[in-house]
Amino acid sequence: MAQPPQSTPDMPGALSVTPTVKWRFPSVHPEGRKFVLGAAFIALTVYWVASHFIGWLLILLTIWVAAFFRDPIRTTPRGDKLIIAPADGLITLISQVPPPPELRGADGLAEGTYTRVSIFMSVFDVHINRSPIAGRIRRMAYVPGKFLNADLDKASEDNERQHFLVEGADGLRIGFTQIAGLVARRIMAFVKEGDPVEAGQRVGLIRFGSRVDVYLPAGTAPRVLPGQRSIAGETIIGEVGANARLTGSSQ
Repeated sequence: MAQPPQSTPDMPGALSVTPTVKWRFPSVHPEGRKFVLGAAFIALTVYWVASHFIGWLLILLTIWVAAFFRDPIRTTPRGDKLIIAPADGLITLISQVPPPPELRGADGLAEGTYTRVSIFMSVFDVHINRSPIAGRIRRMAYVPGKFLNADLDKASEDNERQHFLVEGADGLRIGFTQIAGLVARRIMAFVKEGDPVEAGQRVGLIRFGSRVDVYLPAGTAPRVLPGQRSIAGETIIGEVGANARLTGSSQ
């Protein structure tokens, strides 16, 4: 049975209306549209000229390409202390490490130990990456490298990668890194140094399957566990100053 409208405490007599949220088919990011159109052209050409069977296989491949570049709308929680997941995927590693050399310095991350949360993106995950906090892009550093399995711990140091450093209005600095993998061969950034960003704003993309590392500051315990899945722009992976660790089990 539908519930009657409720009055809000700050506005006696006023009706509280909950907006209706409807599912909608995700759009394809502009970066991926040329790949979708190219795959569709090849599939239809093969279907009509060479083989219906192979054509159908290529049509299915075209659908997968469109799904890979899907760009869903995300609802980002707001809060000065919240650190939001920059990537969709599986939390594969949580470890205590020093920050990357490219992000250290007086105007970067301080020396010390940080909690690194690694998010692995399979070829079936959304590959749009988002900013973990609101602020300004203070530093970006591209590092060429190998294309090892992104599941490996050493991928953070050996693989091709793109570092970001975001500084909030309160001086909080969060570093995160796009890392190429076995299949990924292109790391893209949608922002540049000096650009302002909102928490959950799209900042880059990786083709096709890889990993993103986030460096939580000292005194901040992760609010996720290995084996959990994160949603870019929505999952809270840490809250600054909250150092109570989570426990859990896989089942």
